[in-house]
Amino acid sequence: MGYSGARGGLDAIRAAEALVRRRRLTGESDWLGLDQITERLRLAVDRVQGEGGLWAPELAARAFRQAEGDVLEAAQLLRAYRSTLPRLAYTVPVDADEMVLLRRIVPAYRTPPGPQLLGRTLDYTGRLIDLTPEADARAEAHRDQARRAEDSADTGSQASVDTAAPDSAADEQVDHRRPPRLLELLRSLDLAVERRTGEDPEPFDITRKPARPGAPRSAWLAAMSRAETGALMNLWYRNVLGPDGYIHEVTLGEVRHGYLPVRIAHPHTGGSVDIGTVRATETEAIEDLDGLDEDRTKFDVGYGLCFGHNERKAIAMANLDISAWRDRGRSALHQSILLTTDGLDSSGFLEHLKLPHYVTFRSMVERKRAVAAALAEMDRREAAQADVDGLLAEAPPEEDCISSVSAGPGADDPVSASTGGTP
Repeated sequence: MGYSGARGGLDAIRAAEALVRRRRLTGESDWLGLDQITERLRLAVDRVQGEGGLWAPELAARAFRQAEGDVLEAAQLLRAYRSTLPRLAYTVPVDADEMVLLRRIVPAYRTPPGPQLLGRTLDYTGRLIDLTPEADARAEAHRDQARRAEDSADTGSQASVDTAAPDSAADEQVDHRRPPRLLELLRSLDLAVERRTGEDPEPFDITRKPARPGAPRSAWLAAMSRAETGALMNLWYRNVLGPDGYIHEVTLGEVRHGYLPVRIAHPHTGGSVDIGTVRATETEAIEDLDGLDEDRTKFDVGYGLCFGHNERKAIAMANLDISAWRDRGRSALHQSILLTTDGLDSSGFLEHLKLPHYVTFRSMVERKRAVAAALAEMDRREAAQADVDGLLAEAPPEEDCISSVSAGPGADDPVSASTGGTP
């Protein structure tokens, strides 16, 4: 069977693209609007933004719709679009304590500083499919939408009164949205390792330069922040229960979800200006230090922060932060974090296997044939040598032949000896 390189297939490629576009635009159901995706598929949109590395809900929804629900494909579309945008300014670092909380839980402490805000969560919800009839669900959704519109109108009419004369209850509510951290309590009790050095190094920008093992902590935090959620969870779970065993006692300090301000320096005045907000999930994980070279009287705290509401990623990220810090390059953990958790890299390598590899496979076949021919030639030579060795084994010994010829007739012949001599 012969193999040769092939070229062409442009018509088939165009037809495949037409099929994709036709399936995306046509269908029996109504057109899926961006507002429906951002409101009703919120967690999927957040994942696309987090793995795409760009906060743009409508663009993420558009990419998610174009990818037909494939989160990795949508993240690739969003990241490709981000690479075409000019960088107009650099944001000013903001303190995470400025986050306006929508949710805040402290699993490690019953009475933490500030309140616990349960917020929207599935932690206490049964994993049962809602089998409400479609007509009833639509009717309930319409009633809820009408009720929210009425509430919104009533709130708008009283907005001026509430803004002009805020009461103490409103102030207290604002304070509850920005509570102190459990880490501050641990530091006050001298139970937390002090990692703060007073230095402020420039963060590693993974969008401009690829991160490799040996990169600073900011590099692996940035890499995990836009890593594929499933890959990060798998690596974390391997470290907890697998052969690596970096983490021993896994405890969550805090899990937060809320709005962070986006702040830049004004181009003319130089002052800080808030230009918007982003939703983010933040996690602090507590690790019980028990190494021989570690202070066993204290805890270490890992940090995780990612776009949107993605607690799984933030929790895995915070625990892997501790693992990477304790590992200090002694194993392949840094390499795994920096080189194997990006969904676009891994899926891109996998997807390219579906493209034509005719030349590659032909070279592999030629190598196999060359090896087979070499083995056949070796077998032929070994067989020929075996035949020669067999013939040599069947022939009489060379010494016996020489002895019989040199002695001649009568030397050892008793008849000749007895009849010889003088007659």
